[in-house]
Amino acid sequence: MGANRPRPASVRAAPAPEMRAERRVPPQYADRVTTHHRVDVSVDAMIEDLRTLVEVESPSRDVHALRASAETVAAVIERRLGGEAVLVESEAGPHVHWSGGGDPRVLVLGHHDTVFPLGTLERRPFRVADGRVTGPGVFDMLGGLVQAVHGLAALDDLSGVEILVTADEEVGSRSSRALIEERALACGAVLVFEGAADGGGLKTGRKGCGTFRVSIAGRASHAGLEPAAGVNALVEAAHQVLDIAALARPEIGTTVTPTVASAGTLDNVVPAQATVVVDVRVESAEEKQRVEAAFAALAPHLDGAQITVEGSVGRPPMPESASAELFALARKLVPGIEGVAVGGGSDGNFTAALGVPTLDGLGAVGGGAHADHEYVVVETMAERANLVTGLVTAIRSA
Repeated sequence: MGANRPRPASVRAAPAPEMRAERRVPPQYADRVTTHHRVDVSVDAMIEDLRTLVEVESPSRDVHALRASAETVAAVIERRLGGEAVLVESEAGPHVHWSGGGDPRVLVLGHHDTVFPLGTLERRPFRVADGRVTGPGVFDMLGGLVQAVHGLAALDDLSGVEILVTADEEVGSRSSRALIEERALACGAVLVFEGAADGGGLKTGRKGCGTFRVSIAGRASHAGLEPAAGVNALVEAAHQVLDIAALARPEIGTTVTPTVASAGTLDNVVPAQATVVVDVRVESAEEKQRVEAAFAALAPHLDGAQITVEGSVGRPPMPESASAELFALARKLVPGIEGVAVGGGSDGNFTAALGVPTLDGLGAVGGGAHADHEYVVVETMAERANLVTGLVTAIRSA
């Protein structure tokens, strides 16, 4: 389908940040008549495309594997939608960009990197059984990509539609953020195909999230002969962990969680080095600023200890206001569908922070993201593909 559609021009490198200020004024999507007309999609074809993507493993930071994955994603898009899917080179691996031509109106956003190391597929191969599809990356988020492509393939006209599938979402989107922001601003609406919330709900808000690394330098000495001559980096780290944990304000959604710590070399040496890694989640820009300032102000408790802090809340919060118009539209298309604010971040955080209407969690219905029991519910795949068709139709009519 779509073999005669025009080939789009290759995407250029992302513009400088000062060029991002120009963006489409968001239309009032929910004011449009949006009767949802069900279209025929082949679940068997979706499953075969999903198998194709899953069986090309794509762990983050493995550039060689991600190139093979990007080429496979591009081939699936071209086969189903026509045109040309362009590989956009980056240090993290190739991103995939496709355009249906015409004035850009809606960006379909996803990623093809997964958290699973090479060899996972041998241990946990792609399977369809008992109404579920299983395999590494099926839920986060290759199933959503396949549903998006098949939902778009049901449209007679793909003008105004762009697809961007990045290679580094699972590791912070450092190489793709500028491109994501450029295309979001150009299109004016973003549909993110991360896995659905529990029960198939859409994700209408996300916390901002980031990682901090606190490094402590002390001074080594013999633990038995001269313990007082050293500066114990492990003891200093213990003080810092308590200070850091106290930054949390769970009553307003701020979590500050020390997750990984290391220190010391031998059991008879006062440790000279220690590190503490901290996961941070916030619901507001004000909390982002407060927590970042608090980390910058961390001070040692022990004389002679030194502290270095790296990191930030790299993904800004996605407020529910950013999804309000598109979620109202989705509820007209699928009455009763739920919207949920969640703690995890996605590339939708970046687009929402720009003021671009963004709706997330449009991907596969299932569960077990990043776990061995990851799965997609087969009977929901056609309905989710149909939701793509309806959303894009309505957005372009606004």
